[in-house]
Amino acid sequence: MEIATSIKNSKGDFKVAFRTDERTHSLDVPSKPSDFGSDVNGGEFLFLAMAACYCNDLYREAAKRNIEIRDVEVEVKGEFGVEGEAARNVLYSTKVSARAKKEDIIELIKHTDKVAEIQNTLRRAIPVKLDKIQTESI
Repeated sequence: MEIATSIKNSKGDFKVAFRTDERTHSLDVPSKPSDFGSDVNGGEFLFLAMAACYCNDLYREAAKRNIEIRDVEVEVKGEFGVEGEAARNVLYSTKVSARAKKEDIIELIKHTDKVAEIQNTLRRAIPVKLDKIQTESI
């Protein structure tokens, strides 16, 4: 599975596109009040990725156990210091309502934490490289 995201930004216009293999979709993200850039910062997007991954994975793992989830809440929080510093004190919490015994729901939550791909990616710290640079003088 190949995943790609792209952003296209010009004054007052911020477009976000996603692709997983051949499936594409987009997300509405407002521009900054200054008209350039996103009104959602990178840290918020990062934490959203963690929350979305964990939420989706809960449903995936519950289906494997024949657990019917009614609803899920996930909150991710952390701190960013000065420019260029990595996040710290990143914590996430969840609330799961499901048709199952409390012990089974707790086991589902803990197991999902072990297999959530975004969380595991961040925990293992993968290399990230600037691949291509293109410029256009105007």
